[in-house]
Amino acid sequence: MSSSKNGPGRTGADQAVSRVVDGIKRMIVSGDLLPGQQIRQEQMAAVLGVSRLPVREGLRQLASDGLVVHEHNVGFAVARLSRAEFDQVYLMRRLLETEVIRSLVQPTAEQLADVEALAQAVEQAAEDLDLARMRTLNSEFHQAIFGLNSLNLVVAEISRIWTWALPYHAVYLYDEAGRARVLAEHREMVAALAEGDFERLVELMDAHRSGSEAQLDVMLRSGAAARPSAG
Repeated sequence: MSSSKNGPGRTGADQAVSRVVDGIKRMIVSGDLLPGQQIRQEQMAAVLGVSRLPVREGLRQLASDGLVVHEHNVGFAVARLSRAEFDQVYLMRRLLETEVIRSLVQPTAEQLADVEALAQAVEQAAEDLDLARMRTLNSEFHQAIFGLNSLNLVVAEISRIWTWALPYHAVYLYDEAGRARVLAEHREMVAALAEGDFERLVELMDAHRSGSEAQLDVMLRSGAAARPSAG
C-alpha cells in the first residue's frame, strides 16, 4: 500500500517537491511573484534550498492546478487570466458558493468559534500590515465557511477555482480602504452565520465578491502587472 502524501512515509524527494509547491504558492499569494512573471528555476532552487529537479516537478504540479503556465522554449510563468477567463472564475464562484451557503445547517458552537477565530486572525494580520498572512488567512476564513457543508466535491471545486485567481488577490489588499472593507464584511458574515441567516450570508458574500471583482477589474483593464504602492 502506498503511503499518504502527507504521511510519515514520504521520501525526501516528495518533501522537497512539497516545499517548492508551498514556497512558490506563498510567493504568488503575497505578490512577490506577479501574473505573467517568469519563474527562473535556478533562482527558485537557490531561494528554496533545493535542487532544480524538485523545482521542475513542483512547477509541473502548480501548472496542473492552473497557478502557473509553461510555454515551449520560454519556461514557466505565473498564470495570467484573460478578461473572459476572469469573468468565468467569478461566475463559477458565485454559482457554487451560493449553492453551498444555501445548503448550510446551523453550525455548532465549536465550528462557529473556529470561523470567528479565523476572522480575528485576519484582522490581526491586517493590523500588523502582514499582507501575505492576511491573504492566506482570508482564504482560510472563506474555506472554513464553505467547509461547514457536506458537499465536499463542490467545496473542493470552489477551492480549485479560488486558486486560479490567487495571483491577483494580493493586489487589492495594498489599499487601506480595501482592507477595511474586507474586515467589516467578514464581521457581518460571522454574525449572519451565528444567526443561521443563510440568505443574508449569500447577500453578504455576493457584495464581498463584487467589491473584490471591481477592484481587480480595474487592474486587469489597466494591464497592471507591477505591485501597487502601499497606502
